[in-house]
Amino acid sequence: MKIEVKVQPRAPRNELERDSAGTLKLRLTAAPVEGEANRAAIEFLAKHFGVSRSSVRLVQGGKSRHKVFEINGGDTGKLPAGLEAKPKPKPKP
Repeated sequence: MKIEVKVQPRAPRNELERDSAGTLKLRLTAAPVEGEANRAAIEFLAKHFGVSRSSVRLVQGGKSRHKVFEINGGDTGKLPAGLEAKPKPKPKP
């Protein structure tokens, strides 16, 4: 499954929640320096969904706050319905 999240680094605690717009928001205590927040996001999501870290892959947004992660296996019931990443429509020529 793929999920889209907005990452907030340097937060007071690590948590995953849904914001008022319905977007998944991942708060991390890690700083956005040299991939530290990305590694923390992978570790947090792996633990949250009950999979190994190697089962979580950053697909898009390596240097952005808006990221797409691919998670292989795990408990999809821990994700609120309708929050999986949706394919973006192809632009018309």
